[in-house]
Amino acid sequence: MSWNILGMGTVIETIGKVADDLITSDEERLKVALQEKAMDMELVKGQLEINKVEAAHQNIWVAGWRPFIGWVGGIALAYQFIFYPMLTWGWALFQAWGWVPTTLEPPPVLDAEELWVILTGMLGIAGLRSFDKVKGTQTQRLARRNK
Repeated sequence: MSWNILGMGTVIETIGKVADDLITSDEERLKVALQEKAMDMELVKGQLEINKVEAAHQNIWVAGWRPFIGWVGGIALAYQFIFYPMLTWGWALFQAWGWVPTTLEPPPVLDAEELWVILTGMLGIAGLRSFDKVKGTQTQRLARRNK
């Protein structure tokens, strides 16, 4: 199991191993597997509800963290792949012209491994959102249909 919300992933995995040792028939194993999946789905549904409440909140400190992370990621990408290469090229040119001392190093490149993980995760979520819109299953459309 690749996720672990407050240790629940480990607990569920341990329960599954114990149940697998105690249960021998394929039918019983299938029932246990379905129960585990149902528990997983309940945890995911709970997190989705928390996300909805946070996103709908009027306070910028509650609802604004997702756009903030997106802007930070966008700025970091722009710096890393657009501004930094131009900066190092300009830095070398300015050193050649004598405007910048040759002993002065250019600004560092970002060490952004963790940032890429967060950013690609957000892009994946945005991709799923776009997929929902294309399929016609976006939440606004479902809310109007249920009224």
